[in-house]
Amino acid sequence: MGMPQATQRWTAEMVRALPADGNRYEVVAGELFVTPAPNFDHQAAVLSVAMRLAPYVAAHRLGYALTSPADIEFDEEDLVQPDVFVTPRIAGRRPRQWSEIKMLLLAAEVLSPSTARADRTVKRRLFQRVGVPEYWILDVAARLVERWRPGDERPEILTDTLAWHALPAGREGGPLVIDLPKLFSEILEG
Repeated sequence: MGMPQATQRWTAEMVRALPADGNRYEVVAGELFVTPAPNFDHQAAVLSVAMRLAPYVAAHRLGYALTSPADIEFDEEDLVQPDVFVTPRIAGRRPRQWSEIKMLLLAAEVLSPSTARADRTVKRRLFQRVGVPEYWILDVAARLVERWRPGDERPEILTDTLAWHALPAGREGGPLVIDLPKLFSEILEG
């Protein structure tokens, strides 16, 4: 009778060494996650959210609104590729490489059957643990957004309006407001 094999703990370095085969590879707390290329609705949702975030982030000089693929490495056992994210400037300038990004102002994932477990549990816990102020999970099929903050034990479920209050204290300007019925209508009905 053989001894049970220990589960391999993955690192960001090991993930970066994997072949470019069309899959998305991420590691959270040493656990490897592999997901296939996303479908059309998923990518339409990513683009729609990014197009709403980018002008707000630029106008208020918060940093940069970006989409994956992007290797965001919080430590050697945590490398993720959020669908949409906002990174602040690094020492007052634009990041030159992914490895410089060690914090996010916002992370957003669009649910798909192959990513739902990781997005709602493993990645959510990671983003909460590293202090990402807001984590959005877009459920396009249900036409809702789950909003998570670092101390939350349950998400705030939003179906009408998503307001992102990202400006630091003392900065003028209101929140970014996203009309969710309009967003989901654009994604699903084009």
